[in-house]
Amino acid sequence: MESGAKKWGFQGKQGLEAASTTTVRGYLNLLMGNINQDNCLTVVPLGHGDPSHFPSFRTTPAAEDAIVDALRSAKHNCYSTTVGILPARRALADYLNRDLPYNLSPDDVYLTIGCTQGIEVVISILSRPGANILLPRPGFPLYEAWCAYNHLEMRHYDLLPEKGWEVDLDALETLADENTVAMVIINPGNPCGNVFGYEHLKKIAETARKLGILVIADEAYDNIAFGSTPFVPMRVFGLTVPILTLGSISKRWVVPGWRLGWLVTSDTDGILQKSGVINSIAGFLNISSDPATFIQAAIPQILENTKEDFFSKIISTLRECADICYNRIEEIPSLTCPKKPEGSMFVMVKLNLSILEDINDDVDFCLKLAKEESVIILPGIAMELKNWLRVTFAIEPSLLQEGLARVKAFCQRHAKKQ
Repeated sequence: MESGAKKWGFQGKQGLEAASTTTVRGYLNLLMGNINQDNCLTVVPLGHGDPSHFPSFRTTPAAEDAIVDALRSAKHNCYSTTVGILPARRALADYLNRDLPYNLSPDDVYLTIGCTQGIEVVISILSRPGANILLPRPGFPLYEAWCAYNHLEMRHYDLLPEKGWEVDLDALETLADENTVAMVIINPGNPCGNVFGYEHLKKIAETARKLGILVIADEAYDNIAFGSTPFVPMRVFGLTVPILTLGSISKRWVVPGWRLGWLVTSDTDGILQKSGVINSIAGFLNISSDPATFIQAAIPQILENTKEDFFSKIISTLRECADICYNRIEEIPSLTCPKKPEGSMFVMVKLNLSILEDINDDVDFCLKLAKEESVIILPGIAMELKNWLRVTFAIEPSLLQEGLARVKAFCQRHAKKQ
């Protein structure tokens, strides 16, 4: 048969490539591709929250031992149940029940492949023709990617830098209508490094109840708070509004490659059950993959045996890194940090283009910074906030110092001449 004579009946899925380029990984791939390979400088990764490579952030031996014990037992080489094995779900329910005014049961817990699959699940099951969802700006771009892929309309509410990145609740109410299904909150904040206080979370819950929408609480960075505001889980307000909580061991235990997360339903009035959301979660998990069974099996031992001093050490290191990051950025005239980070592993920084030469926008800044200084920083447009930057401070303190010194040198080199 001659070449081109046959018409093939397949093609790639339209829209998938466009959705994927807007993710953190999409932008990181773009920036890494702009690194000057002839440059002998060590790459400083200030673009994503994975400090597991660095000695100061090694996970606890208790977690490593739990994995080894589960694997060597030879009891967990089998398939998992679709919602996750019962011992892991029971242990997580007990772990998450602390300080709640009601009790979660193992049936409220669904194990996922990290928080990433949890996002995929909740966006997929809530998508329907004409529906819309309220997303934070700035936020985590994987939500936008999955909404685009599922044709779920996105409406962005603002986080207010002048108010410590609190939700603009008045404006949020004007965005919602009868087709709004949910709002997403990320606490502790990715990308802002903020931590919502109890009273603000209470107002969020009351607003969601008033609007008749559920709250998707992304708590990937749960308990990673090192400022004056303590972490409060959104599920505390599960008596007020239905809540879907997303969490994982990735950040608190510094093991993102283990890919173990959870989706938890807080539904004391049975609203999620009556609306079909619970059945949809189970149905979606029936047709998707599960976390590795031996990782699930290690969860009870990880939760029981991890000592508080491990968490304290990680928090202390993150506080040190946050101080370094904030203080060094304060020394750079073209960058402004509206609030010192109090949680997670990130901070949002305002880019002042008016005092820089040959820099068109935040993407151009990050591309040129990668090429000239081998420093990777995420452009704010990835989080729906143009001409801002997301800086990760969760790396070895000495390397953070070096990376920010290079950022300062870059900004000085591109400063407009007086």
